[in-house]
Amino acid sequence: MRSPRVDVVLPCLNERDALPWVLSRIPAGYRAIVVDNGSTDGSAKVAQAAGATVVTEPCRGFGAAAQAGLAAASAPLVAFCDADASLDPAELPRLVELLMADEADLVLGRRRPTASGAWPPHARLANAILAARISQRIGSRLYDLGPLRAARTAELRQLALIDRRNGYPLEMVIRGAEAGWRIVESDVHYAPRVGRSKVTGTVRGTIAAVFDMGRVLGRL
Repeated sequence: MRSPRVDVVLPCLNERDALPWVLSRIPAGYRAIVVDNGSTDGSAKVAQAAGATVVTEPCRGFGAAAQAGLAAASAPLVAFCDADASLDPAELPRLVELLMADEADLVLGRRRPTASGAWPPHARLANAILAARISQRIGSRLYDLGPLRAARTAELRQLALIDRRNGYPLEMVIRGAEAGWRIVESDVHYAPRVGRSKVTGTVRGTIAAVFDMGRVLGRL
């Protein structure tokens, strides 16, 4: 394709069944960068067959995969999206428009569940507590630390994020706020994921994510 307007980074660990739908929803003019983070189910081959750019990141962790995708991005704008079909990449243009209109520097998708099982109570509670803590920290009210988000590529690289686990999204928000970024939320649909959850769908995964984010909050 021609030089993309937006690169969409999709951290991926065993999402073979979800990828076809997710990649079919990438908007025109956007490029999908699937970062294979150790999949054993053939996710990389599925992504390649669908026309996505595939990057391999052997170091496990959401932040490691997201950062590898950011390093591979060449478009002026970069977005991040889960590869499990819980979020719809077709909604990204609404977020990107806020950047292009110079109304924001970081746009976060505020998740609105489409079904009762989309966002388990323990995960929603943990997110609400963390969002409240971050709001207090940055002096601006945020309601969600959702994984669907968009920013300017060069400026995001300048933040030099260092977390390579689940604290990466939180570090992005805090570092961005410290840099004077305008952080805006925009509602997005949140559906039940395809396949088995590795993080917020399980109590153990949620506890690990909260621990990672708490560690980042304590360090920054």
